[in-house]
Amino acid sequence: MLESVLFWVMFPVLAGIVGGVATALRPPGPGMTSAVQHFAAGVVFAAAAGEILPDMLEGGRVAPVVVGFSAGVVLMLCLAAWERRVDARGVQGFPGAALVAIGIDLVIDGFLIGMGFLAGEKQGLLLTFALTLEVLFLGLSVAALLAGAGIGRAGIMGITTGLIFLTPLGAMVAVAASSFFQGPVLVAGLSFGCAALLYLVTEELLVEAHETAPDTSFRAGMFYLGFLIVIVLEIGS
Repeated sequence: MLESVLFWVMFPVLAGIVGGVATALRPPGPGMTSAVQHFAAGVVFAAAAGEILPDMLEGGRVAPVVVGFSAGVVLMLCLAAWERRVDARGVQGFPGAALVAIGIDLVIDGFLIGMGFLAGEKQGLLLTFALTLEVLFLGLSVAALLAGAGIGRAGIMGITTGLIFLTPLGAMVAVAASSFFQGPVLVAGLSFGCAALLYLVTEELLVEAHETAPDTSFRAGMFYLGFLIVIVLEIGS
């Protein structure tokens, strides 16, 4: 199990590294960035609704769903509040606090991939596909953040690559605790993941997409295209 999960988690790792390197060398335009962020949001939303939600409902247990979902919401809101507090301070220099927040996000992404494979191979693969796009933009965000702090290209690539490798750490934690994630605990873990993914779509990807460039029909349509592609893949699998 661990070898298989580590193999698949390398796809988001590589995507994050590519995003960081590409941004360091030649940042993409705001229109393209916004369009792909919409697409990634649709993919992640479909993965949450099509894969995680049915597994949450299948067990018919209310308490684990409430506990896990609430824990996910609280954690993501606390993390967001901390990021806003750091931004409000306007601290100049190396953005250490912001990188810590992104690192936590990457660990959570890896954990969700591991949880997906614990629920089933199909769930794991679709979550890997969805989170690969999200990690791509985390790599892009890290590189842009470091560039704004005056870090050189070599430093941007090195720091971004090192940070992205926190993703497999989260996956290994999930697999290592696989004996613990059984029955109601697994349902709680999936509910936690569902909350984290919904937050990612509504409060990060779509918000950033609208801030990056003015919305257009094409960019908005990319969200639905991403959603449709995941649903088609799920039906065909």
